[in-house]
Amino acid sequence: MFPRQASFPCWAMMALRAVVAVLLCGSAAAESEREELKDLFFGAAMFQAYQGNYFDAIVGLDTELDQYRQLDEPELDPFTAHLGQAEFSVGDLELSYRMHLEAGRAIEAVLKGDVPQPVRNEAAYRLAKIHYHKQQPLNALHALEMIDGRVPERVRADEQFLRARVYMELGRFEDAVELLRDLKGEKSLDGFVQYNLGIALLKSGEEERGVLELAALGKNRSSDPEKQALYDKTNLLLGTYLVEADQLALARTYFDRVNLEGPFSNRALLGAGWVEARAGRYDRALVPWKLLQERRVTDEAVQEAMLAVPYAYGKLDVHSTAAINYGRALEVFGNEIDTLSASIDSVRAGKFLEALRRKEATQVKNWVVALRQLPDAPETHYLLDLMASNDYQNFLRNYRDLNDLFERNKEWLKSLSAYEDIIELRRAYYEPLLPDLDRKFRELDARIHLRMEQRDKFQRRIDQMLVTRRPEYLANADEQYARLRLQSMRELLAAGPRHYSEEVEARIARLEGVLNWRLATEYDDRLTDAYKHLQELNVEIAKLQTVYQSYVRSRQAATQSYTGYNGKIHTLREQLLNAQSRLETLMARQGKMLESLAVNELERRRSQLEGYQIKARFALADSYDRANELQEQRADQRKIEQYRAKQAELIPQDTPQELQAPASEGGDQ
Repeated sequence: MFPRQASFPCWAMMALRAVVAVLLCGSAAAESEREELKDLFFGAAMFQAYQGNYFDAIVGLDTELDQYRQLDEPELDPFTAHLGQAEFSVGDLELSYRMHLEAGRAIEAVLKGDVPQPVRNEAAYRLAKIHYHKQQPLNALHALEMIDGRVPERVRADEQFLRARVYMELGRFEDAVELLRDLKGEKSLDGFVQYNLGIALLKSGEEERGVLELAALGKNRSSDPEKQALYDKTNLLLGTYLVEADQLALARTYFDRVNLEGPFSNRALLGAGWVEARAGRYDRALVPWKLLQERRVTDEAVQEAMLAVPYAYGKLDVHSTAAINYGRALEVFGNEIDTLSASIDSVRAGKFLEALRRKEATQVKNWVVALRQLPDAPETHYLLDLMASNDYQNFLRNYRDLNDLFERNKEWLKSLSAYEDIIELRRAYYEPLLPDLDRKFRELDARIHLRMEQRDKFQRRIDQMLVTRRPEYLANADEQYARLRLQSMRELLAAGPRHYSEEVEARIARLEGVLNWRLATEYDDRLTDAYKHLQELNVEIAKLQTVYQSYVRSRQAATQSYTGYNGKIHTLREQLLNAQSRLETLMARQGKMLESLAVNELERRRSQLEGYQIKARFALADSYDRANELQEQRADQRKIEQYRAKQAELIPQDTPQELQAPASEGGDQ
């Protein structure tokens, strides 16, 4: 299938097989997951994968695949039943563990290989996905442009959605709109297509259509926290956009749709208050702001609301209440600035990284939120927004993975020491016993070889008698003795002729004839019995050989249990120590970057609070001045009213007599 296999390194070939399995066996693997488990080691690896322990799963599957490929008869191994799914899972798990570089090389090898076009298209899609997650949209677009013809149905929607997001990253919003419109109704991407379509419409100049698209999505409600968060984010986006467009009447509606217990509720309450404030309805703006004022003070929206509340009271000429709220804000800002200063010192002292390495922070799903509950970790209070970002999450995962590998190496180094102790114990136990056992074994081995030679000799004689009759081979001990006596008698007669007589010759001949007759007539029966006895002897010899081989294996196992390991352990220890050194360097670099980002964020928040503090001080002084001025005006007004009342009491009600006009005598005036 791949004409350039011979030029690939070993690791590339293994990764290439895994990626090809990913592309060819995707749907088959989903079906095989429901099949009965045949291999326990494969099941253990997949259990680790389902728990999110991708490193353990990859190591387990790689080990199984490597051992499987070295078997003489791999079809007899139960792992054969899961081979396709295992190769599929390795490539997928490598992507889940963010091994983008190796997966990217393997996918590029697939693109250069002789594979079917649908497989090539899916490989290009996966390569584009890797580039997109690495924030390389231009490279992702180049990979997508390599797709030619039909894309497998199971990734068709994902490929179009990825292409649309790449277009949006590159500013090609009109092209993204066309793709996203075709994807509407795709259940697997429900909500996400509408959200991105609305943004693309707004960016492409179709504001009205974009608002309608986002408004339709924001009306939805769901019991799923993730989907509800998407709807809340949509409403917050719409409200903010309409405020910037000076459409205040519409904006308040979308702010009100945001769930009060969701992650976007604080910003929605703040925005709802500013909508009313910009419309001059400060009394109505106080409703969401006062609700927001009572929430966690580390949130930026809450801190801004602590200034907005007294600002609204000031606009309502309730300056005394405004002054009280400004004073409260000053106190909170001062405490938080001290906390931020302590947090910055804590981060620089390394406590932030120590908090990230704590296992209790990683044993819950929302471990980022759980970090703020850790003791002696004030540095996490202001970093939730930063830590929730995709970039920082990748940095955190990398750091945690490096720390996990570092801890594993420490345990493996301890294990090597434990293995050395076990080997020394075995050496101390076996070495005193082996010399005596070897001596006895050599004696037994000599006897076994003697018996084996005798059995082989009998075997050769019987095989020879099956071809040529040799009755003398079947004579028993008495008959052999008689043959030897008769032979010695003939030799004696030949050496001493004086003892020779025809009678003696006749008797010797008669005895030889009787012996030969008996051997000749009983030859077949004796040969059959001899063959049966040989077979019985072979059974006993086989048992003896089994015992012999068992002893040899036990002897070898005893020796191999403590010899030949020193060099391998030394090599492994050197490799682990080198890996530890590299991990320490990488962790220091990654940790320094995390600390720098955290310190910059904390300093930004501290500078922001210091600015709020300055504004609050000036506003507090102004509120006191206005409150005093208003109080003086009210005192003056009371004095005027009192003076007017007093003057009204001094004016007579009737005209005095001396001021009355005198009456004229005798006629009218």
